[in-house]
Amino acid sequence: MGAGVLTGFTVAVTAERRREEMTALLERRGARVVSAPAISIVPLVDDEALHAATSACIGLAPDVVIATTGIGFRGWLEAAEGWGLGDTLRATLGQAKIIARGPKPCGAIRAAGLTEDWAAKTESTDEILQRLLADGVAGHRVVVQEHGEPQTEFVAALRAAGAAVVEVPVYRWVIPADGSGVRRMADQIVAGQIDAVTFTSAPAVKAFLRVAGPAVLEAMKSRTLAACVGPVTAAQLTKYDVPVVMPERYRLGALIRTVTEELPKRARHLRVAGDDLEVRGHAVLIGGTAHTLAPAGMAILEALAAKPGKVVGKDQLIEVLPRGNDGHAVDVAVARLRTALGSGRHIETVIKRGYRLRVDEAE
Repeated sequence: MGAGVLTGFTVAVTAERRREEMTALLERRGARVVSAPAISIVPLVDDEALHAATSACIGLAPDVVIATTGIGFRGWLEAAEGWGLGDTLRATLGQAKIIARGPKPCGAIRAAGLTEDWAAKTESTDEILQRLLADGVAGHRVVVQEHGEPQTEFVAALRAAGAAVVEVPVYRWVIPADGSGVRRMADQIVAGQIDAVTFTSAPAVKAFLRVAGPAVLEAMKSRTLAACVGPVTAAQLTKYDVPVVMPERYRLGALIRTVTEELPKRARHLRVAGDDLEVRGHAVLIGGTAHTLAPAGMAILEALAAKPGKVVGKDQLIEVLPRGNDGHAVDVAVARLRTALGSGRHIETVIKRGYRLRVDEAE
């Protein structure tokens, strides 16, 4: 098997939207992908609350309208069209100062024939709040298009500053009724079988941690790479002291590039029996050719690679085997590992002591 830049690594995708696109981008680079949406989007097109909020917005004649997501803004206008309020809503919005939480809502605003007055560069409601409070909102009528959950603190701060606020709930984030996929993903992370987990929204991180449990946090602190699309998403992990990588541009493609750059840096490089070995998540590259290994073989190889050139006793190797067992199980796993590597010369048997890699030099 030839090696792509991510061959041998397993990457978890927690997003629902654009999941297939992310999976394709990662697989094209050679990664094995595990996918389980942490949250689902439930549109509220027929919801009475959205209808009531739309009517309130039109009646309010707002001074400021805050568009937080492209999908939400589009969904709002589509719902209004279905109720025969599309033209009236667009006319109302056109008379207001429209603020966008980043470029995606900007695109939806322009597609509706409207123009944003300002967009938050950080794509965060904190930046919008700071700007509004600095400009002053006392006596202003403000409409906030929600993005998956009530913006409780944001709205409370505006009201405390004297604004009249209408909240527009276009959709809701919900945890999938069957959380088995996320739980299986969490078990794999804890077991060390996933090398990176990607997050594209703050609600997804919250939901994932709620289902996955605290052991996942420890795994992401010590081994599994946590990759987030931007600082708002990353904040949900950094508050637990989880190291996070993220792209400079808060976009899906940039997130995939960041994972592509970061994971190979975590591989272990060794010169063994005249060959260049690169030990990755579930495979080893020998001279650039990938050899996919079973979990037991991978565990043995990682244990040997952690002590290059030194003897690792059978008792220690028994502990790293996924199912433990005994010295015979170690011997069987080593034999299968040698077969998978295509040669027995890389691993030396040290009689009555254990095994070691025939290392020329370690980097």
